[in-house]
Amino acid sequence: MQRQRFFRVSLGWQIIIGLILGIILGQVFYQNKVAIQVMQNIGTMFISMIQMIVLPIVISCLTVGIANMGDIKKLGRIGLKTLIYFEIMTTLAIIIGIVVANVTHPGTYIDIHSLKGSDISQYTATAKTAKHSGIWSILMSIIPTNIFESLGKGDMLPIIFFSVLFGLGTASIGKQGKIITEVLNAVANVMFKVTNWVMRLAPIGVCALIGVTVGEMGFNSLKPLGLFILIAYATMAFFVFVVMAAVGHLFHVRFYELFRIIENEVTLAFTTASSEAALPKMMEKMQDYGSSKGIVSFVIPTGYTFNLDGSAIYQSLAALFLAQAYNIHLTIGQQITLVVVLMLTSKGMAGVPGASFVVLLATVSTIGVPMQGLTFIAGIDRLVDMGRTAVNVVGNSLATVIIAKSEKEFDEDKREKYVASYTRGD
Repeated sequence: MQRQRFFRVSLGWQIIIGLILGIILGQVFYQNKVAIQVMQNIGTMFISMIQMIVLPIVISCLTVGIANMGDIKKLGRIGLKTLIYFEIMTTLAIIIGIVVANVTHPGTYIDIHSLKGSDISQYTATAKTAKHSGIWSILMSIIPTNIFESLGKGDMLPIIFFSVLFGLGTASIGKQGKIITEVLNAVANVMFKVTNWVMRLAPIGVCALIGVTVGEMGFNSLKPLGLFILIAYATMAFFVFVVMAAVGHLFHVRFYELFRIIENEVTLAFTTASSEAALPKMMEKMQDYGSSKGIVSFVIPTGYTFNLDGSAIYQSLAALFLAQAYNIHLTIGQQITLVVVLMLTSKGMAGVPGASFVVLLATVSTIGVPMQGLTFIAGIDRLVDMGRTAVNVVGNSLATVIIAKSEKEFDEDKREKYVASYTRGD
C-alpha cells in the first residue's frame, strides 16, 4: 500500500503535466484547424461539465447555509461587510494597476501599428450592453422575474438573491423547513461527489484548452507584447503575495497556508482561464478549512461577480498600456475618472473566460483609445486571462476566511485537523 501511494501523482501535478502536454500539442498542431477544433471541443466539454455542477452546489449550499443562519439582521451585516471588503480590494487592485502602468510605461516601447489585429466581434455586442448599463441596471438585474430563466442563463446574482430568500423562508417555517434543508444537504453531498469524478478529467480538459491557445497563437505572436504580459503577471504576483498576504496578516489569516491548501484550484483556474472550474472544490475546501457553510456559500459565489482583483489589475494596466501606445496623455483627473469607470463597469461581470475583455471594451473609449486598439491585444487576452482568473480565485478564498473570522464563524480546530490531513495527503 505504501509503495502504491508513493507513486501516486496528485491532481495538481496531473494538471501541470496536462499543461505541458497541451503546450507541446499546440506547437505541434500550430494553425492546424482540425486539431484545434478537436481540442476546442474537448476543452468546451470539460468546462460544460464544471458549469453543470456549479449551480446545484451554489443553490443547495447557499439555501442551507442561510436557513441555518436564520437571522436576516446577521445576513444583512455579513452582506454589507462582504461588499465593502470586495469594493476596497478591487479598487486597490485598479489603483495598483494604474500606478504600475505609470511607472513602467509598457505602451511607449511598442509600435502599435506594427501589431497584427484579431477579431473582437464576439465581444463588441456584449460591451455595448455593459457600456450603457449603470448602477440601477445592475440592481434591477439582481431580482429575477423567472428563476428558471436565470438558472438557464447561469446568471449568478439573481440565483444568489433567490437562494437567500428561499433560505430565509425555509428557516421561518420551523420543522417543515428541516425537510428542505436535509434534502438540499443531500443534493450538495451528491454534487460534491460528482465534482470529485469530474476533477479526474481536469488534466485532459487543461491539455485541450492550453493546446487550443498555443495552436491558435503560437509563440511568435507573443514576442511584440512580451513586456506587457511580463508586467501584467509581475503586478498580479505582487498583489497576491504582498498585498493579499498583508491583508491576510492584518486579519490573522495564515495566507501562505491557505494558498497551499487551494493550490490545485488555483492551478485549475489558471490553466482553464475559468473561475467556475474551481468553484465547486473551492466551496468544499473552504468549509473543510474551517469557515461555516453559510459564509462560504454566500461569499464565494458573490465574489465571482464583485471580487475580481486579477481582472481589475488587468483592465487598468491594459487601458493605460493602450493609451501610452497611442501617445494619449492622461491627466491625474482622467486617471481618477478611469478608476471610477472601471469600478462601475466591472461589477456584474461573470466569472467566465473573456469577461474582463468585454469590460475593457466598454471602458477604453472614455479615455480616447480607439476601439481598434483592442484588436491588437485580443490575441493575448486568453493568456493574460489565465493569470487574472487565478488571482480572482485566491482573492475569493481569502475573503471567505476573513469574513468568517470577522463573524467568529471560523473553526480553528477544524482548520488544524484539515491542514494536518492535507499535509499527509489523506
